[in-house]
Amino acid sequence: MQPSSLPPTSDHLTAFEAQALLLEDPRPYPQDEALQQLGHALMNEVLDLVTETALEDFSGLVCEALIGAFHSAAGRIERDADKARDTLGGLIRDFDGSEVLDVEIQEATRKARAADVATLALEIIRDAAAASYTTSTGDVWNPWKGTVRASRTTAAQIEARDAIRAARASKHAAASPGTTIVAFRAAPHADTAEDASRIFDALNWALGRWPDMALATSGAKGGEKLAIKWAKQKNITLVLAKADFDRNGRAAPFRANDEMLDLDPVCVLTLANTLNAERGKSLSPFGPALNLGQKAGERGILHYPVKSRG
Repeated sequence: MQPSSLPPTSDHLTAFEAQALLLEDPRPYPQDEALQQLGHALMNEVLDLVTETALEDFSGLVCEALIGAFHSAAGRIERDADKARDTLGGLIRDFDGSEVLDVEIQEATRKARAADVATLALEIIRDAAAASYTTSTGDVWNPWKGTVRASRTTAAQIEARDAIRAARASKHAAASPGTTIVAFRAAPHADTAEDASRIFDALNWALGRWPDMALATSGAKGGEKLAIKWAKQKNITLVLAKADFDRNGRAAPFRANDEMLDLDPVCVLTLANTLNAERGKSLSPFGPALNLGQKAGERGILHYPVKSRG
């Protein structure tokens, strides 16, 4: 797809297109819509290729690798932009009015702005690919490591350790999740329609009580994936305390609970078993969810077990 050589009118500029125009680059730039179409097309091509083939069992890993590639590239370019801004700051401090230094300042400014626009472009492609992935598979993409800043179409996603470090440093930064944390843990098998309905009810209740809430979860499959979908639909910041089995072994899910509690949540929501009566008869309650509720009670944190209606 070839980008249009004519930019859209100023009345219809997106945030990306407005920033691109500020570069005053004579070359055409891709429009926001074209970047979104590229993300959707790439993901759909991958899914069409692997579905009903021997690679289908690995389709999730393949799709997440594609999304993660754009996420990683955006982060790398963003770091380049930060370096350019550091250089710019030094040049401004040392500015003596000379023409040579003035040219260097302009060049550093151009590089920083160009990197910002490139970062935003890759984030648009990433978000579109992630949206197509969720639509086609029902799964939600989360970065394997690092954070995702809030964009026009997605909420911020923050690693719990980053958020804890930021809170302990008492400074507001990209890893600051907000003022109010609501933690949630659910059983992997709590993924029925009834589970989804009650999870959404509980999260909507929490949002009504704490409008500035951020949702902390381990990102595990089942009920927690449903909660992540809710957060993304509501544009709620996500704080992911992922279980690190390589480091903590079988204790990893419980260490993830400790990370969530270190965020000082105002409320803990848990769903230890599916609410589907027939399915739940043969399944045991999910230990990590029970553990989080118990620890919340010991710390005097409000604990709300998600229950069926009636």
